Amino acid sequence: MRPSLSVPWRDLKYALWLPVYLASFLLLEQLVDGSHGYWATQLPLDRLIPFQELFVVPYCLWYPLLVVVGLYLLLRDGNAFRRYMCFLAVSFFLSELIWLLIPNGQDLRPLVMPRDNLFTRWVAGLYSIDTNTNVFPSVHVVGSIGAALAVWDGFRRKPVLRWGTTVLAVLICLSTLFIKQHAVLDVAGGAVLSALVALPIYRRVPLTAFRLRRRSQPLENPE
Repeated sequence: MRPSLSVPWRDLKYALWLPVYLASFLLLEQLVDGSHGYWATQLPLDRLIPFQELFVVPYCLWYPLLVVVGLYLLLRDGNAFRRYMCFLAVSFFLSELIWLLIPNGQDLRPLVMPRDNLFTRWVAGLYSIDTNTNVFPSVHVVGSIGAALAVWDGFRRKPVLRWGTTVLAVLICLSTLFIKQHAVLDVAGGAVLSALVALPIYRRVPLTAFRLRRRSQPLENPE
């Protein structure tokens, strides 16, 4: 029989940053509203990327992805959960610091939807609740990379799940471009920030896993 799952309450303290982040995010959304100007992050390359409303589906999968990965690791792998929370907290708050120091936004959203269907109305709904400011770096990109790293960290014997999450993370990053929520520069900034934050948090994970495998291997009988 499988052991019953119990919530490791001590590890929950690593998620206490979340309400602080959400509150500060809402505050920054009010401070950087475009009325006082901002650095527009779009490049000529962004005009070549077509608007594709179907990508709103992977874009919105970002939210359950982050939650499901966090809950599973909380119940199954405390070390991986703590690394995941540390990555998200550091990268998300650094993103907010950049928004505060360099107010930014993008001007790529279509004024009129090119088509009228369920998905364009879905995108229009997103536009109404999420502003076009505070886009560099993209926390959608940062969170997607963080979830993929956490799955590679905590699901060492499930290659299908690892690669499936990686593909989903890539689709989420692309979706930010195709539904015009972010510019190419925002995505690149999110990727660079993720790499810088992940390096000190995850650099010892491969070495630790190698040592554990070495210890679990039976000793060969001497000749």
